[in-house]
Amino acid sequence: MIIHRLSLAGQRMVCAALLALALGGAPSTPADTHQPLHGEVRRGELVPLEQILDWLEAHYLGEVLEVELERDDGAVLYEIKMIGPQGQIVEFEFDAHSGQLMAMEGVNINAMQREGQ
Repeated sequence: MIIHRLSLAGQRMVCAALLALALGGAPSTPADTHQPLHGEVRRGELVPLEQILDWLEAHYLGEVLEVELERDDGAVLYEIKMIGPQGQIVEFEFDAHSGQLMAMEGVNINAMQREGQ
């Protein structure tokens, strides 16, 4: 088995591709609950995922494991799971309209924080 480690730029491309596929890859139906999110992404109403990932790279050590874009109680959120240098899993929630970090959940989060941040 061959395992490849992606650079952060590679992780971004994979995350962006997965997000694009999740938002536009499946045929939609009138009852599709993601349809409003498709429109918000197309109209540029949401902070680009790359901007969120840049912020995470500047402030935290780790690798992106998963990215989700979802509507939760009316708010549109990016949920990003990262694995830290000590193997800890941390989930970050960002408001997709403003880019503001709303919540962090996980153990030993401070060990992931870059110095000077």
